Amino acid sequence: MTKTAYGTYPDCPFIKRAVAVGGMTKSECIQKLNASSIRLNEYAEKLLFDEKFLISEAEYSLDTVELTVQSLGFLEGANTSDLFKGAGKLGLNLCPVELGPFLRLAYTDQTEQVSNVQNQAPSGAATIASEPLYDHDDFPKGFYLRRIDGELWLRGYTADHLHVWNPEDVFIFCLKSV
Repeated sequence: MTKTAYGTYPDCPFIKRAVAVGGMTKSECIQKLNASSIRLNEYAEKLLFDEKFLISEAEYSLDTVELTVQSLGFLEGANTSDLFKGAGKLGLNLCPVELGPFLRLAYTDQTEQVSNVQNQAPSGAATIASEPLYDHDDFPKGFYLRRIDGELWLRGYTADHLHVWNPEDVFIFCLKSV
């Protein structure tokens, strides 16, 4: 990995958030998303309603860090595996997949940027770095957050192991516990 012009994490711009996760049933979580007018795409619904998607009965707190692929030292972008390994070397963890809906509910001031590029993360999207529920490429890998036409979205995405994330793509990781 190489340093960017303005530094590699933690010597770069990033956003840190504390997020409360869990403490409700899956059904209650989905009801809360609906009551908060959070929109879901088909992939997000597929993740939420899958039997492997579980929500902790006990509420707990996670510290998250939002930053660009470039801030992780990848000036030319990186595939998911290299990106996650690089983040780990910088003291960042993958997030539990259950973080997605709770982060969407907590992060309501996301900016909106218009961009719809095929097979790339949309401009303004923040992808939550997490282990996929399944290894096959036709099931969503995880969630990303986006604001579209003033509406907050929790969206699922697919990407195979060859997909290269752009340097300006934004990811959310969890801080390692001390």
